[in-house]
Amino acid sequence: MKKSDFNYQLPPQLIAQKPLANRGDSRLLCMNKNTGQLKNKFFNNFLNLINPNDLLVFNDTKVIPARLFAKKQTGGKVEILIERIIDGHHAIAHLKASKSPKAGSLLILDDGFHCEVLGREADLFKLHFEGEMTLLTILDKIGHIPLPPYITREDEVSDFERYQTVFAKQQGAVAAPTAGLHFDNKMMQQIQEKNIATSFVTLHVGSGTFQPVRVENLAEHVMHSEYFKVTDATVNAIKATRVNGGRVIAIGTTAVRALESASKDDGLKSGFGDTNLFITPGYDFKSVDAMLTNFHLPESTLLMLISAFAGYENVMSAYQHAIEQRYRFFSYGDAMFLSTNEK
Repeated sequence: MKKSDFNYQLPPQLIAQKPLANRGDSRLLCMNKNTGQLKNKFFNNFLNLINPNDLLVFNDTKVIPARLFAKKQTGGKVEILIERIIDGHHAIAHLKASKSPKAGSLLILDDGFHCEVLGREADLFKLHFEGEMTLLTILDKIGHIPLPPYITREDEVSDFERYQTVFAKQQGAVAAPTAGLHFDNKMMQQIQEKNIATSFVTLHVGSGTFQPVRVENLAEHVMHSEYFKVTDATVNAIKATRVNGGRVIAIGTTAVRALESASKDDGLKSGFGDTNLFITPGYDFKSVDAMLTNFHLPESTLLMLISAFAGYENVMSAYQHAIEQRYRFFSYGDAMFLSTNEK
């Protein structure tokens, strides 16, 4: 398939610029991935769609305040978006400036912090943050929440809470696993009370998730790499779910990529590392039976992933339905549940 096959026309007013007042108030478009049948629901009905012995797999990554504003020694403005933290004082980052700073350049940050440009790694820059404080501490003090480029407003204090899942734990993402944003503490408590099985993976979402696919031939696209981890506990929980006849339900495309990256020909294995798995139609899913996800950008790798999971024609038809029904799109928008035998 070609990149242009995944294009669709979205009215700009359907791009959610802010979250709803309550996380659980989102709408939920349910689709039977075998038949393409659609049902309009609300997210607060989601737990009613879970069958006995099902397993919910969440991504517990935590978004860091990865956007920084700096000045060159010459006074020029520089915007820094951390892509990945290497260690306590080094990071790989995107730099936006009128003229790219050279190796050896010193960038002056807020509150007297500094970082040095060590050099380039393809389109990215390697930075060294000076001083005794670790990079994570510096980000906590002066960093901004890295809202996606389609959110056109400046970040606000409320985004520190709302562009973060309530179960976030492992620091390292520069974009939120957005399907998880719909869960509030009340629903997480209800999951426990209903004895619904849960497990966690980690995938540190990179800003590359928003990068456009630049080639028409999908076979030529080079996927960005992201760190993932799947534990023995999660592997065992999935094995138990299979034995008991339940479904493995991934909460978000990032949970899907973590599980599928850890799946080999001889089954799911625990482990960690970098993944650049690019899932397109024709892919054979090994570990996931159902998926909760948000609505994704045209021609994006995430739209290609869900088309692989639920069928290209089904998904593109569902997106047109969502547009006609005025669903809210992208990170702060509404959700889809792709499954079979839903109630």
